[in-house]
Amino acid sequence: MSKAKRITKNLDGLDRAKLYTIEEAVKLVKARANAKFDETIEVAMNLGVDPRHADQMVRGVCNLPNGSGRKVRVAVFAKGPKADEAKKAGADIVGAEDLFEIVNKGTIDFDRCIATPDMMGLVGRLGKVLGPRNMMPNPKVGTVTMDVTAAVKAAKGGAVEFRVEKAGIVQAGVGKASFSEEQIAGNVRAFVDAVNKSKPAGAKGTYLKKISLSSSMGPGLKIDLAAVGPAA
Repeated sequence: MSKAKRITKNLDGLDRAKLYTIEEAVKLVKARANAKFDETIEVAMNLGVDPRHADQMVRGVCNLPNGSGRKVRVAVFAKGPKADEAKKAGADIVGAEDLFEIVNKGTIDFDRCIATPDMMGLVGRLGKVLGPRNMMPNPKVGTVTMDVTAAVKAAKGGAVEFRVEKAGIVQAGVGKASFSEEQIAGNVRAFVDAVNKSKPAGAKGTYLKKISLSSSMGPGLKIDLAAVGPAA
């Protein structure tokens, strides 16, 4: 099927102006995820915040109850017993000064970065490399911690970090098209709830403005905010 024909077919029967419940949107999005690969189901949320102000920054982590369906490679900056603990927990890359040199040269063969507090003096020097990729370890999202076992298992098990963009948008992959409708809906609700609970003190007016759901190659559908619940 050509790209143009597939797009036309996917739009057939959809009302792009309609507001859907999460379950309705999941069913329609999943049915139209017909690419030749297992498409990622994505949520985008438009928030009433201005992230240029520190008291309106939205950032956090959501542990998806049904996992993300994505294979996540985890790097851990640690030494001694904590390095051994990270390896035992399933971390893909573990190191200290040696790992610093690799990353500092621009080689990033991982998706999530975790560090013990004592390593942040070293890791902080990688801000220009890890920062733009949103990979800098941060205690607010549980990636700067002495409990590396829990952090590694969370990252491997479906923990999704989120951070509001300049335009006030938060987005994340919350599963795969191969998941059941119930699994996807559960993950969507968990993610929306996590963003709602991360409402900053400086947010004024309407916090949650729009939510849309889509697959990697499919059309986006608008979610009815009344079916989601109020912001925290």
